[in-house]
Amino acid sequence: MAANNRRMSGKKGAQVGSGGQRRRGLEGKGPTPPAEMRKGHKKNRIATAKAKQVQRRPVARGRGGKGTSEMVVGRNPVVEALREGVPASTLYVQQFIDNDERVREALQLAAERGGINLMEAPRPELDRMTNGLNHQGLVLQVPPYEYAHPEDLAEAAYDEGEDPLIVALDGVTDPRNLGAVVRSVSAFGGHGVVVPERRAAGMTAGAWKTSAGTAARTPVARATNLTRALEAYKKAGIVVVGLAADGEAEVGELEALEGPVVIVVGSEGKGLSRLVGETCDFRVRIPMPGGAESLNAGVAAGIVLYEAARRRA
Repeated sequence: MAANNRRMSGKKGAQVGSGGQRRRGLEGKGPTPPAEMRKGHKKNRIATAKAKQVQRRPVARGRGGKGTSEMVVGRNPVVEALREGVPASTLYVQQFIDNDERVREALQLAAERGGINLMEAPRPELDRMTNGLNHQGLVLQVPPYEYAHPEDLAEAAYDEGEDPLIVALDGVTDPRNLGAVVRSVSAFGGHGVVVPERRAAGMTAGAWKTSAGTAARTPVARATNLTRALEAYKKAGIVVVGLAADGEAEVGELEALEGPVVIVVGSEGKGLSRLVGETCDFRVRIPMPGGAESLNAGVAAGIVLYEAARRRA
């Protein structure tokens, strides 16, 4: 009965110890983590949303597809390509070649850059690779260029907190003009160049050389249909400005250059195509007191990019 009385009474008997858990609960837990790491905090929710957005966003290069590999043939062209930083995967050197100054420089440049395979090949093999061109014992293989997608250029600009400044080329078929435009875009703080997939210049070795190395940091996007790409830019709130000799206004009068804008440059001979011209929000002209009928794409783009950079400064 005594045992029963103890169980029925209000007094507590001996309790199982906490094993130090209560004491540990009173101890400090270290420094407070930053707001971005505290679950439920507003900054944590923002950081998580940004991380998910980055995961969903594809990489800038490659979404527009790849170009084709290319061969640079001849001693002077190979040396110039290596000097200008044209991407290369393999340098082929003919067996028993006359070791002149250009051959030695090509080998030295390839070795200094690193990542370029050096391959020795017999002359018949180089003849076959180059379809019988006069390779002079040196052939440089340029890997396919990985194009961006037009949307990537605008997204990259907004990620940097800047209004997009993009140049689109309509009917420009000379790779040197493309390289010159890439160089101007880089010089004046632009965010990339858009070219059509067909009947247009691509990022060849010639374009790389003319860009003077700026193609390594200025993306080129390729659009399956340029008109649809421009319409997508317009839906995203980006103004599309076309350069035309009979434009309604002069470049210096266009306030739209202060905000998000795509500058469309046509070919030197034909200018803008009809559909592209109709898609533009504005058609502007570059005043030429000297009486020239037109400018090549690289020069025209450079003038408008300078005006845009001046207004944004």
